[in-house]
Amino acid sequence: MAQHNQLGKWGEEYAANYLLGKGYDILERDWRIGHRDIDIIARSPEGDTVVFVEVKTRTNDVVTDPRDAVDLRKIRNIGWAANAYVKQRNVIDLLRFDIISIVGNNDANADIMHVEDAFNPCCAFR
Repeated sequence: MAQHNQLGKWGEEYAANYLLGKGYDILERDWRIGHRDIDIIARSPEGDTVVFVEVKTRTNDVVTDPRDAVDLRKIRNIGWAANAYVKQRNVIDLLRFDIISIVGNNDANADIMHVEDAFNPCCAFR
């Protein structure tokens, strides 16, 4: 596996553990439909919201903030995938789209930022 793929997998695992520690229930990991995917699908600690989480991991933030990697195209893809998930699972809960950004490459040096309600994919379509 390429080093950047290993970093991404580690970041998703770190983010999932972070969410579990905050009281979220993890419903799905790396959920896919076609070529679109959602890194983590979770239920909020309150139990009334399904949260679609995009995880961005970088070894450092010198070049770019990991949150900047969630561009309009990525937001649209997440929106399409979330729509398919909602229809397949008959989800009637509230929906939210978060970004978890991780800078670091192991548990000892990781800096995590959780941006709740980071974007609305409905605003990405015209």
